[in-house]
Amino acid sequence: MPWIFRGLRDGVLTTRYPRRPDPYADDGVESLARPLPGAEWEPGLDGLCPTGAITGDADSMVRLDQGGCVGCGACVLARPDTFAWQHGSRQSRVDRAGLIVPEVPGTDEELARLRAELGQRTKALRRSVHIRHVDAGSDGSEEWEILALLNPVYDVHRLGIFFTASPRHADILLVTGAGTHGMAAPLARTLEGTPRPLVVIAAGTDAVSGGLVAPSYATSNGIGSLVPVDVWVPGSPPSPFALLHAILLATGRLR
Repeated sequence: MPWIFRGLRDGVLTTRYPRRPDPYADDGVESLARPLPGAEWEPGLDGLCPTGAITGDADSMVRLDQGGCVGCGACVLARPDTFAWQHGSRQSRVDRAGLIVPEVPGTDEELARLRAELGQRTKALRRSVHIRHVDAGSDGSEEWEILALLNPVYDVHRLGIFFTASPRHADILLVTGAGTHGMAAPLARTLEGTPRPLVVIAAGTDAVSGGLVAPSYATSNGIGSLVPVDVWVPGSPPSPFALLHAILLATGRLR
């Protein structure tokens, strides 16, 4: 009986995101580092990152590949004058290069083409989407965040988003893990058995770049070399809001 009184006392705790803003989704997450505006390259900065995500360009600007950031905070702790935490959950990108910050100059036409092509494929999905999750060598942290999408706080069922046990019923493949060589064939069979139109989401830094364990005798540099990826979600692990943002971006449901 206590849960009844607790429910009456607390009211509805389910987020209204994306229909309404959510403070935690916008400001409550500090999972990725980024260079401060105007940060200039100095020798030795690249040694602060255990995955080699920090580089300098020809214009002496510091760049950080958030697709390789594991959120350890070593760069922020050692050089708070150069690096800071990035807030918010809107981290997903439709192109891998978009995870490099500050953004590398690119063509707006190419980005528009990618978004239009993804939108054309997913418009048939409408308001009901089924997701098949595939673990391609994860450490398990991403799985906890994916599981949280089903709890009463996020409740993705309210958005018509469901998880399925069979790829033959799936619209989206949500892949976690660094892409171990042993999972290459099962992942390919899963991709082949999924009906079209199909969207593939690389969820987490390991899936995007391989994280701390790549390259190695057992893993690839993420899943990009194993399957075609449509949406990239950094974070180690990405928060439930970041995963939800990626799903909504993949299905064209973000304004």
